[in-house]
Amino acid sequence: MIKKIFKKTAIFLLMILSGTSCITEDTFNDSPDGNFEALWKIIDEHYCFLEYKNQEYGLDWNKIHSDYKKRLTSGMSNEQLFDVLSEMLNELRDGHVNLVSKDRTSQYREWYDNYPRNFDDSIQSRYLGKDYNTASGLKYQILEDNIAYVYCGSFQSGIGSGNLDQILSKLAICNGLILDVRNNGGGNLTTAEKLAERFTNEKKLIGYMSYKTGPGHNEFSTPEAVYLEPPMDRVRWQKHTVVLTNRRSYSATNDFVNRMKQLDRVTVIGDKTGGGSGLPFSSELPNGWSVRFSASPMYDPDMKHLEFGIEPDKKVDITSEDYNKGIDTIIEAAREYLHNHKQ
Repeated sequence: MIKKIFKKTAIFLLMILSGTSCITEDTFNDSPDGNFEALWKIIDEHYCFLEYKNQEYGLDWNKIHSDYKKRLTSGMSNEQLFDVLSEMLNELRDGHVNLVSKDRTSQYREWYDNYPRNFDDSIQSRYLGKDYNTASGLKYQILEDNIAYVYCGSFQSGIGSGNLDQILSKLAICNGLILDVRNNGGGNLTTAEKLAERFTNEKKLIGYMSYKTGPGHNEFSTPEAVYLEPPMDRVRWQKHTVVLTNRRSYSATNDFVNRMKQLDRVTVIGDKTGGGSGLPFSSELPNGWSVRFSASPMYDPDMKHLEFGIEPDKKVDITSEDYNKGIDTIIEAAREYLHNHKQ
């Protein structure tokens, strides 16, 4: 179902965004004012979170237009124009929104910069040890208390079904599993889905998705249900699982955490995820710069936006005392939880 929805949404958005590019080129000239107006209109008509962010923190896109237009001058350089446009886009507070020129890319970073890191790879290496295993980008180890630890640092590359069978079969002797997706900035949604489906034995509703149907801020399709289904004839995990998260768990990882949170025997521990739920698409300005933005919102089963992140079931930060001792407070909290929830 999810792949069908993505395909339909992609086709629709490719059509409207192709139209946007043509309108931009025909209507606006390649000048500071023309590129500004083109960018503002693209976001105004196709960005999917304007109304939601107006409700959440008072974003007024019309006021943004008037405020930033005052900063334009006819003789400003491309570098100066890029700064103004990227600062305007940062008002959206969305890590999926980028302005890209031939030598620069804007990026909103406060979704993780303003929060504790809650992850340290040098400390993590103590838990993995020197003899850890790797497969399909996953690092895994059996800890000394018979708890399985799996680290997934990215969903950029595919995960082989055979490799997942091998990993889960090898870890089946363990009393529980820690699945760490901290600092996983995302990647391919289908890869995230492929991993999540190994933790359910039944079809589960994991949320809804809709897409823009017109230029109005509230013009969306009827939300369509998204389900997670277990793979047939494949190894599936049958014991308790703890998913570890921090603010750098973003984009496809945010979607992964939402999927996992809807499943039985799964608990999320750590910090709130970074968010980034909107499916990203691109358009182009008259001067050739491209803009990437969120164009299709996703929701949890209660129709709550996932854009600003997912709260953990148990909030845990790495303490300074543990950090100085080389201890990961979040991993230790997960181990304790699993010892108290043996099957």
